[in-house]
Amino acid sequence: MLKDIVEKQRKYFLKRETYDVSFRVLQLKRLRLQIDAYYNQILSAFEQDLNKKEFDVVTTEVGLVMSEINYMIKHLKKLAKPKKVRTSIINFPSKGYKIYDPYGVVLIASPWNYPFQLTLSPLVGAIAGGNTAIIKPSRSTPHVTQVIKKILSVFDEEYIAVITKEEDISEIFNTKFDFIFYTGSYLKAQELVFSQANNLTPMVLELGGKSPCIVDKDAKVDLSAKRIAWGKFLNAGQTCVAPDYCLVHSSIKDEFLESLKKYIIKFYYDGDEVSDDFVKVINKKSLERLQGLIDPNKLYFGGKCKGEILEPTILTMVTREDAVMQDEIFGPILPIIEFEDLDKELNIINSLDHPLAFYYFGEDKETIEKIKMFCEFGGGCINDVVMHLTEKNLPFGGVGKSGLGSYHGKQSFYTFTHEKSVLKKSTKMDIGVKYPPVSKGKLKFSKRIFKV
Repeated sequence: MLKDIVEKQRKYFLKRETYDVSFRVLQLKRLRLQIDAYYNQILSAFEQDLNKKEFDVVTTEVGLVMSEINYMIKHLKKLAKPKKVRTSIINFPSKGYKIYDPYGVVLIASPWNYPFQLTLSPLVGAIAGGNTAIIKPSRSTPHVTQVIKKILSVFDEEYIAVITKEEDISEIFNTKFDFIFYTGSYLKAQELVFSQANNLTPMVLELGGKSPCIVDKDAKVDLSAKRIAWGKFLNAGQTCVAPDYCLVHSSIKDEFLESLKKYIIKFYYDGDEVSDDFVKVINKKSLERLQGLIDPNKLYFGGKCKGEILEPTILTMVTREDAVMQDEIFGPILPIIEFEDLDKELNIINSLDHPLAFYYFGEDKETIEKIKMFCEFGGGCINDVVMHLTEKNLPFGGVGKSGLGSYHGKQSFYTFTHEKSVLKKSTKMDIGVKYPPVSKGKLKFSKRIFKV
């Protein structure tokens, strides 16, 4: 039972073994060895669940996890060290400290689209922060889940546990955790937040949304199309930060479409048919939903299925009222909306729910600065797509309905710890200004200190 595992982990956490930074580093090294040991099984599992081949598994799953592990092993001792801070004259003489406490028992609930990376990257942060962890992987990728379970079996259940049973999953939202890291849909996140409201459980929510991609009139069209063709159809578009739709300036639209088609064929086709290596849509229900979004009257390229594979699809003459523009697509369909007035489009985007990602292709410095400073989104790229989440020195997360909190690199450590403030006052002297009774001299001194 889930509650039994939580209680077991809580008791273990109170032993304070996970507080030892050397212990945490050792566990990260054990995790790294396990991933190496199960590498071939990882590849086989991705082949079965998503038709994902080794290059994509390395570059979008295993490689990113290994990068996080290696970063933490190298930097954890410095990150975990209490930080001294300067104190003001109000507290003279004193010393100030920031201490990074683990939360305790952490829940990590992960999705199916990047089932390895989005399970183990947060786990790296949880281990580095000194927590215990309960992992709930997606049931939609059963083979990857089983390999994850094998990898994590090196750890005792009182430290790290993987839950896959139906009855355990149904208990989750009503179980008290010390911290929750959830990646998935906005609706499920709402349910989770409501269920945890009585506990005021701190959490990170990594969600999604309709991430716009703008190709402006001064963009390098061929390069833009190349990068968008890669980023949109990576993992068959089943990527939370994939460009959801493209706004393309009318003056370059035709040229852009031709280049986009060229690179789609180059990247994802064998002759006239989509490659057998293209990632499949996760299940029949998702495939039927995606097919329902394809308006045959607006189909520019693609649209056909090859078994569970939906080929890369481009729709043109799209308006914001079309079915494909109502919700996040999460599949290999790219709507193209033609525009002429960029400011008008930016105003529309800013009036909608804040997207997880935002992409702009163009060369004008003033426009780039405007987008950087005045458009609200979780994270994004100028003249590229998706790649911001690979940068360890940039935190990754959403804003508003696209998410809450962030992680990656050192931010993962800070996310999975509570920054505790400690003020240590000297006992050698005690300035009496704060004590009653109040005098004109004390009031004058206080006004001077606070600049009132």
